Amino acid sequence: MSEHWCELAWLGGERAEPGVLISVQGDRITSVERGVASAPAGAGRHNGLTIPGLSNAHSHAFQRALRGRTHAGRGDFWTWRDQMYAAASMLDPDNYLALARATFAEMALAGITTVGEFHYVHHGPAGVPYEDPNAMGEAVLEAATQAGVRITLLETCYLHGGIGAPPDEAQQRFSDGTAETWVERVSSLSSPANVNTSPNTGMPPAADPTAKFAAAAGPTAKVGAAIHSVRAVDPASAATVSAWAAEHGLPLHAHVSEQPAENAACLAEYGMTPSALLGQAGALGERFTAIHATHLTESDFGLLGGGSVCLCPTTERDLADGIGPVSRLAGAGAGLCLGTDSNALIDILEEARGVELDERLSTGIRGNSRPADLLRAATDGGCASLGWDDAGRIEAGALADLVTLGFDRVGLAGTTAGHAVESAVFAAGAADVRDVMVGGRVIVRDRVHLEIDVAAELSAAIGAVIR
Repeated sequence: MSEHWCELAWLGGERAEPGVLISVQGDRITSVERGVASAPAGAGRHNGLTIPGLSNAHSHAFQRALRGRTHAGRGDFWTWRDQMYAAASMLDPDNYLALARATFAEMALAGITTVGEFHYVHHGPAGVPYEDPNAMGEAVLEAATQAGVRITLLETCYLHGGIGAPPDEAQQRFSDGTAETWVERVSSLSSPANVNTSPNTGMPPAADPTAKFAAAAGPTAKVGAAIHSVRAVDPASAATVSAWAAEHGLPLHAHVSEQPAENAACLAEYGMTPSALLGQAGALGERFTAIHATHLTESDFGLLGGGSVCLCPTTERDLADGIGPVSRLAGAGAGLCLGTDSNALIDILEEARGVELDERLSTGIRGNSRPADLLRAATDGGCASLGWDDAGRIEAGALADLVTLGFDRVGLAGTTAGHAVESAVFAAGAADVRDVMVGGRVIVRDRVHLEIDVAAELSAAIGAVIR
């Protein structure tokens, strides 16, 4: 057992608590004691503000290679997409392992301990499957393990190049041809060698319905399902994916109403919005997370209110998508989580404040989301969306995923308990993350990843993809 004394810790309320002692056994928090004035002998000392590990509910790891390369000139989402497809065409299992490992390590430096990887680059050039049809997904899972972070691999069904259109040359790598073939491929991740096991018993966690779909990466990996969009998956296929995810109790994600053109095409073809179509396909519910949900109609809010919505403000600004109606979604009962999406920037605290600051611009009103609620979205909200119901909180029984924000840099200088939560959301960033623990194991200490030279590996991996 180890003990960790925190100068300040956020335990989920409106304010941080001073003098908190956290005890850890294995990968779990066993106790949390408030009001401990000083660190006991032998306890680790965490100066600054300690929070639960941050969660990144929506990532496309390979798009990290595009940072700085797609931001000049005029255009929109669709012109950016062509550049993204060009990068995807260069991937193979080996260079994707290197790129994803370095990207996930950058996430670790930013305090992200759990990532949802929305994975759709499944096959080789021209859509020819690799000898191991899950080679690309397994490379991503291995990358997360090597970087030390938890992952939910959101195996994404992507069949069409647009409503009623076959996939184009770039999209052939993404398609399994049919939803049934997608199910067959993804189900093969449940082979006995790939079953997730408990680090304490060596047996599959009986209470976890996703356990048999967790890959060889071990106890820090889960598998989920995703419908890329109503553009890429027809209603019958969306129903097949939804039914399979429901049968196995898996989280289900989908891009929803990211662009007005998506809505217009869906209305023209099916006479309903993307949210309504996904509802008819059986996708919506408490396990469902809508990504973006930027351009919603009045009826969509009620449909999405029973699940979660993942906003990615940096990417939504970068691609000129628009501003998500977070207050109305929250009012309808939707849970909020956050993502770095295209990884143009990896900083979940920036995404948290972006939700509030962008809505201030669209509404002319300050204080649409409370700081503590935004911090919950950055921690517990994302973990719940990804199937990690026992992560994202500092409490007995939770996974021991902890992040300490240091006050030794100028941005957080002068922070006290009374306004530490507000400072974390509105002033802190990735550079303020000093120490990171995942499952009781320290992976970042004093702002340095203990296993990976992140900058050097990013440079090499990006160079191998962007030629």
